[in-house]
Amino acid sequence: MSEAISRYPSLSHWGAYTALVRDGRVIGCEPFAHDQAPSPLIHTMPDMVHSPLRIARPSVRASWLRHRGAPELRGVDGYVEVDWDTALALVHDELQRVRAQHGPTAIFGGSYGWSSAGRLHHARTLTHRFLYAGGGCVDQSGNYSWGAAQFLLPHIIGTYAPVTGRITDWNSVVGHTRLLIAFGGIPLRNTQIASGGAGDHSAPGWLARARQAGMRAVVVSPTRADAPAALAAEWIPIRPNTDAAMMLGMAHTLLAENRHDRDFLVRCCNGFEQYADYLLGRADGQPKDAAWAERICGVPADTIRALARDAAGARTLLSCSWSLQRGHRGEQPYWGSVALAALLGQIGLPGGGFAFGHGSMNGAGNPRPDLPAPEMRAGRNPAGASIPVARLTDMLLRPGEPYEFNGRTGIYPDIRLVYWAGGNPFHHHQDLNRLMRAWARPETIIVHEPWWTPTARRADIVLPATTTLERNDIGGSSRDRYL
Repeated sequence: MSEAISRYPSLSHWGAYTALVRDGRVIGCEPFAHDQAPSPLIHTMPDMVHSPLRIARPSVRASWLRHRGAPELRGVDGYVEVDWDTALALVHDELQRVRAQHGPTAIFGGSYGWSSAGRLHHARTLTHRFLYAGGGCVDQSGNYSWGAAQFLLPHIIGTYAPVTGRITDWNSVVGHTRLLIAFGGIPLRNTQIASGGAGDHSAPGWLARARQAGMRAVVVSPTRADAPAALAAEWIPIRPNTDAAMMLGMAHTLLAENRHDRDFLVRCCNGFEQYADYLLGRADGQPKDAAWAERICGVPADTIRALARDAAGARTLLSCSWSLQRGHRGEQPYWGSVALAALLGQIGLPGGGFAFGHGSMNGAGNPRPDLPAPEMRAGRNPAGASIPVARLTDMLLRPGEPYEFNGRTGIYPDIRLVYWAGGNPFHHHQDLNRLMRAWARPETIIVHEPWWTPTARRADIVLPATTTLERNDIGGSSRDRYL
């Protein structure tokens, strides 16, 4: 055995590193020298690359290979390894058959996940590029990360850019924000990862600078761990999914005590009178005061009132994590935070107003250069069809039925073939028992995967894929200063 160790620079969602390779095996990883706070997750890469769960060869589900049937055996049936020529011929024939018999809208181009840090070998983009080139498919609209906000905020502030990364940057926070109220907190565990990779894990450094600048931080979250030590934040525990109630209680305090910015509301907002009627209970007889909010969210009324007064007396930034809008009525806390910020009248002032996403991933809040990261483009979808990303199960179970989305009515397509590369819906989706029933509906499911994940184990044709360490690529993120 050779003792020589080769070094290969690489990039994952957890950061940049050098892979140490001896005799064709990854034996370790060294963090990128310029990374302020490298993620320990990079040290899992050798075990991932050489995992016994790696898919070694193209594999076809036994019952499907024999007679193209028994979808109910997905997840139970065994697999037969085949050579690449056989596997690719099966994929080609199925795509051609379904398109010829049912049209492009019978193919669902599933790809949800960050796939890899590579900008060229980007699974979602290349899946769609491939299927679009062949005639199109049914695509997905939106995402799980900030999907409710993406479609809600344009109706409130005209854009969803403040949730995708164009948020108040850390320089502004350090220089001007005196009170940061973080609904959902700023959990540093989330800042270990970034789409496109991270050359520098910058969040801990920014938090330390903000603390040194004298900024007070208040974290509103059910979990104490969402208040990082570097921020020395005050923690207000709250009942999960009740942030909007607390925001309403704070807004009522501002209004009742005449601490709201009436001039800003008149100049820059629409609908304040209706909102005030709701806060004061003129319509339903129930004022949305701090005592009302306490019964819902569990935060003491005195704490709610005191925080509202403090927010009115300082340059205040209201931050919401992405997690807040990933639930039933998830649009409400985002709507509520914009309304509360409007009452404070600090929207547009340096370090004030509202922000979505600090602490939700690495690089959120970094000063961003006006320079795009490298990317491959998917092109135009000739089928012109898509469904909301979270409606996968509904689509498979209810073909031909109408659904409402963002003010419009659509019709679920009749999917005969699912082509999935990048992401794992059985890890990501909501009701897995319901998804299991839906997953048995298509005639054929094709999956690309490096490992035998739950999705791969429920496919008809499985094509093995490489990891980021096994291919040449370009990595980088518009939220990061390294390529």
